[in-house]
Amino acid sequence: MPTYVYCVVHLDGSDGEHFEVFQPMTESALTTHPESGLPVRRVPVVAQVQFGSDGKRLSNSNLDRLGFTKYERAGNGIWEKKAGKGPPTIQRDDD
Repeated sequence: MPTYVYCVVHLDGSDGEHFEVFQPMTESALTTHPESGLPVRRVPVVAQVQFGSDGKRLSNSNLDRLGFTKYERAGNGIWEKKAGKGPPTIQRDDD
């Protein structure tokens, strides 16, 4: 079930308290705060990768441990492997 972020809307139209709600995707967006009854609007947010979005969780060692392969650009169409299995470098084909 996804988590949605909502914002209380003050009478002057400014944003108030932000809060999160677990809701099924099939359920309509809230129009009022579940406790106070104040009007609310859903706030669009960028989805985050489920296994983490911080530097530690997405470190090269953790990506390798989870079975991912990561390459970083080395320049001139060459990419170097930093985590996972595969060749140490890959290169862009020149046409």
